Amino acid sequence: MQTQTTTLLIIGGGPGGYVAAIRAAQLGIATVLVEGEQLGGACLNVGCIPSKALIHVADEFDKTRHFAGNSPLGIRVQAPSLDIETAVRWKDSVVAKLTGGVAALLKKNSVRVVKGWAKIVDGKTVEVSPADATEPLRIACEHLLLATGARSTALPTLPFSEPGGPVISSTEALSPADLPKRLVVVGAGYIGLELGFVYRKLGVAVAVVEAQPRVLPAYDEELTKPVAAALKQLGIDVHLDCSVLGLNAQNNAVRIRNAQGEETELAADRVLVAVGRQPRTAGWGLETLLLDMAGRFVKIDAECRTSMRNVWAIGDLTGEPMLAHRAMAQGEMVAAIIAGKRRHFTPAAIPAVCFTDPEIVVVGQSPQEAELAGLDCIHALFPFAANGRALTLESATGFVRVVARRDNHLIVGWQAVGRGVSELCTAFSHSIEMGACLEDVAGTIHAHPTLGEAVQEAALRALGHAVHI
Repeated sequence: MQTQTTTLLIIGGGPGGYVAAIRAAQLGIATVLVEGEQLGGACLNVGCIPSKALIHVADEFDKTRHFAGNSPLGIRVQAPSLDIETAVRWKDSVVAKLTGGVAALLKKNSVRVVKGWAKIVDGKTVEVSPADATEPLRIACEHLLLATGARSTALPTLPFSEPGGPVISSTEALSPADLPKRLVVVGAGYIGLELGFVYRKLGVAVAVVEAQPRVLPAYDEELTKPVAAALKQLGIDVHLDCSVLGLNAQNNAVRIRNAQGEETELAADRVLVAVGRQPRTAGWGLETLLLDMAGRFVKIDAECRTSMRNVWAIGDLTGEPMLAHRAMAQGEMVAAIIAGKRRHFTPAAIPAVCFTDPEIVVVGQSPQEAELAGLDCIHALFPFAANGRALTLESATGFVRVVARRDNHLIVGWQAVGRGVSELCTAFSHSIEMGACLEDVAGTIHAHPTLGEAVQEAALRALGHAVHI
């Protein structure tokens, strides 16, 4: 068996792993990155990027169908048709462009990429089974970075089917060979609803089943009401407070039970199970390290160090929030620390975006979370119904909300729901990270007409002198 040495060995080429590798190489650290599948991880290949590409396809198709009806804009077109194979190829081309870009950046920065599956021997040694079935490779390292990401969670009552079967994960839902007539989505979190909206806009009859009493239970109810209204308007059948019992005997319907114990069946040609994700902790020798764990996650400190010296962990493997941008920030930081710089992962807030229609953005604390944290806060919202740009975009649903301390007006949270509000999250994050107060935002001139004006107006309203409402 061939043996090689390196300073930093990274297991996993997702957003956290590849960013760590690039930054480490830029800082002069000899780096090897091991990835068994595609560079870019779940985010670029079967998550963030392909889902947003299909959301765009669905939005454009739905818009065209809108114009084929009695559009108030006066635009008239013939009823559209959809070639799903072409749409998927376009989505794949976007993914290929980005993953190819990652590969080029790694090569440009002299990161050695090993395509294969890693197996940890100890905290300093990893064996790799190359994907091309050549001789196994042993790599010795000074620092070991674990960035293995997460995978879709299955349900005991609805295990994922073999290829071509009726029960699928988000991975299969993002690359359909054809569209089912009837789709049942199990789970009304952000993954389930994003894909539920996509399939419904593409003409599929969609039903959603959720065990909690409302959709998007991780978000506060005021934010989710416009999304619930949109689901109803689109004709998506939502079943709340329901548990899933499994498929019927014919495998063409999902059996569910409501809170009153009543059982019924939802006809389905395909069933998407979207009940969350779990860290990839099995199959690559993590157990040999005997690391301290925090439940199902690897326990880390503020520098992403594990309980073993010079073994680091980042991203979904280390807990919530399981977001690509968190993993990227952690990966960049670990590279800097290994290079001798002083860093800590202590962000004031990490933005979270739900790409439903309307979209939801959360940065920092909600009014309820601030209260639970013992903070005396004020909050105010500004509705897009009073925003000129929103009206010109036919998207007057939703609002921007700000949360700030009552004593010094320090902003501790922003939330928004509406079409296109994902692009406001940068302004939200900046204001919290830089310690802005309500007066700072209220006194900043915002361009007119833009959706961003609602940010200033929310701050003005919290101060008690809103102008446009």
